[in-house]
Amino acid sequence: MQHDNEHYHKPSSKKHWWQTREGVVLIVFLVFAAFYLITEHTAHLYSALPWLILLACPLLHLFMHRGHNHNGTGSNDKGGAH
Repeated sequence: MQHDNEHYHKPSSKKHWWQTREGVVLIVFLVFAAFYLITEHTAHLYSALPWLILLACPLLHLFMHRGHNHNGTGSNDKGGAH
């Protein structure tokens, strides 16, 4: 009996984008750009830091409330202690 499932056992030969030549060049460029921005524009980064912290607050609020049950049905526990 011959099975047509041979393609399930073959490893994938497709490369990820960061494993291609263009991906490596892009990553190296981004590392150099980040190094330049950090070393040459530190004063600008420090002046923007309070605003970045304030902007992070709403995002943290949204992500931290994701696990809460806000649909009004109560707890999902089945008699367990809180």
